[in-house]
Amino acid sequence: MMDKTGDIMAVICLLLLKLPKGETASGKVLEETYRQWVRYKEDCSKMIENEPLPQADLAGLFCNRTFDKYACWPDAPAGSVVNISCPFYLPWYDKVSQGVVRRRCGSDGVWEREDSGQVWRDMTQCEEEKEVTSQELWVKQLMVSFRMLYTVGYSLSLFTLITALIILLSFRKLHCFRNFIHANLFLSFILRAVSVIVKDTMLERHWGREIIKQTDVTEILSHQAAIGCRIAQVMMQYCVLANHYWFFGEAHYLYSVLIASVLMDNNKYLPYICLGWGIPLLFVVPWVVMKLLKENKECWAVNENMSYWWIIRFPILFASLINFLIFMKVLKVILSKLRASNQAEYPDYKLRLAKATLTLIPLFGIHEVIFIFATDEQTSGFLRYAKVFITLFLNSFQGFLVGVLYCYINKEVQTELRRKLRSWRMEAEIVCCGQ
Repeated sequence: MMDKTGDIMAVICLLLLKLPKGETASGKVLEETYRQWVRYKEDCSKMIENEPLPQADLAGLFCNRTFDKYACWPDAPAGSVVNISCPFYLPWYDKVSQGVVRRRCGSDGVWEREDSGQVWRDMTQCEEEKEVTSQELWVKQLMVSFRMLYTVGYSLSLFTLITALIILLSFRKLHCFRNFIHANLFLSFILRAVSVIVKDTMLERHWGREIIKQTDVTEILSHQAAIGCRIAQVMMQYCVLANHYWFFGEAHYLYSVLIASVLMDNNKYLPYICLGWGIPLLFVVPWVVMKLLKENKECWAVNENMSYWWIIRFPILFASLINFLIFMKVLKVILSKLRASNQAEYPDYKLRLAKATLTLIPLFGIHEVIFIFATDEQTSGFLRYAKVFITLFLNSFQGFLVGVLYCYINKEVQTELRRKLRSWRMEAEIVCCGQ
């Protein structure tokens, strides 16, 4: 009886050697190929058990029928070369279906082996002939550039937002309801950036590891190994939703103070917390349940049934659409007031808040509305690459823009920073004079 771990090892090593890196990284081809390999092995086992014994032409020395973990071999007379069709489990079988794999039966009735002791076989006709075209090379370089783009964007956003959050929390005079919403928005952006980076790292760690020993194979294919990247995937989806709904809170706050003229008090904190951190749970939890019950495969990164994906996508599009409508409403009111030169009703901080939010809302939501029906599964060619570029660019650099507009160019923050800087200088001068 063959060792099951050794069987898995053989097929996985074969895939890692022959498949393009992008395909093995997804895991989808890997799991499907393993399933087909098990079926091929079972068919071979039936043949070995049920085929009649050799006839008179094999009455002398002959090599026994066997499954060498790559192909299924019949009994063969000593000194002969056996040709069989390429195994059907190969991912590229359609391209090599007419090819054969060869093996030699030695004159002593034993299948030939290499000097290293490994099984000898000629499977050149069963290998995938993959010509890298200029277009494929361009696409590969483009994907690498996209990854560098959003890595730089998220890293820059993280540094900007963490510094901005420290500033808002450090100065007592900046502690107000408006900055409370800003601080939570900063935190949601920070968590989103961290979750995206962790998710990418976990996916690469799960599918991109090298096969060194047999236990690595069973670990890759086990559900236990996927737990880490599944948790990272869930956290990323939650943080993305929280990020959208805290920006929805920003838009609602702007509408309240600028148009509805509603004064905020301490009793309003809880509704905004429920909106920003609570509502995402109402969608992430059902999505997790459906993934567990219906699509519990790999790292939950592939959406085979798009109806489950809409559990996450719908609330994002809803928040983006509402943000866009608020943007149009506020813009209309601001323009009408400016034309009438009646700015007395709008204090300076309200106008600054309006300018910052009106700058961010289009960047944050319009691309979601534009691509509402242009999903990854429905787009191809230039439109797909344009959508990926716009989405990655805006999503990764949004945190940087938010930090700059809501903190670094905010007059209240600048005033507090200058005041604190003057205070430090005076303390330094006193210390120097005292010495």
